[in-house]
Amino acid sequence: MSMTLNYTDSVPLHIQLKQIIQQYIVEGIYEEKIPSERAFIDEYHVSRSTVREAINLLVREGIVEKRHGKGTYITLKPIDDWLGNLSSTSETIERMGMKPGAKLIHSEIVQLNERMQRITGLKEAYHFIRVRYADRTPIGVEYHYYPTDIGRKLSTYDLNEVTLYDVIELELGIKMFEADQVIRSGMVPEEVAKLLDISDRTCILITERKLTDVNEEFVELEQAFYRSDMYAFKIKSSRNRS
Repeated sequence: MSMTLNYTDSVPLHIQLKQIIQQYIVEGIYEEKIPSERAFIDEYHVSRSTVREAINLLVREGIVEKRHGKGTYITLKPIDDWLGNLSSTSETIERMGMKPGAKLIHSEIVQLNERMQRITGLKEAYHFIRVRYADRTPIGVEYHYYPTDIGRKLSTYDLNEVTLYDVIELELGIKMFEADQVIRSGMVPEEVAKLLDISDRTCILITERKLTDVNEEFVELEQAFYRSDMYAFKIKSSRNRS
């Protein structure tokens, strides 16, 4: 059953149509290319300008590309992260055959709120904000919180170039062991939308992960926001029969 437009919604029709096309791409309904403009006009009863605005948004976000005389092709490469495998964002991107990248936006020592104090056992933490890239496309924003001694050591490295996990384990000698992670969906915060250059009406993946070392000591709290059209989590499970 196809998704429909809500003609009485305050959300513009081209935004709704863009979200429908994007969802069909993520679900694999559209595989190599998307239907023609005429097909969208006939199916959704909208103007050609509405269809073109929707597709132009997808082009700007790097999800599709127009090929003269051939149609509009899907360029999106979703990044799959296997649950149960403690790996960095860079490692995940590399496994998908793409080049990872990062840009440090901000770093400072911050006071933690009550909830974060309960999670980390700290009153203050060293805080980093980084935008993550896959083949130069921004795919997420990560907020990292570390004990101040670890954070100060990390701040001496070029965090635009290094993989945090590699520095923590190989340079600082901290052996990470276990992660508790929560994943949910939600609307993108305004600050994150600006960093990812996406609409503030976009629904994204929100993750929170707490890392501990082999001695069960707190190492990192990461709160991250990933584009749902470019980041997916997979889990493989089995059923025991007695």
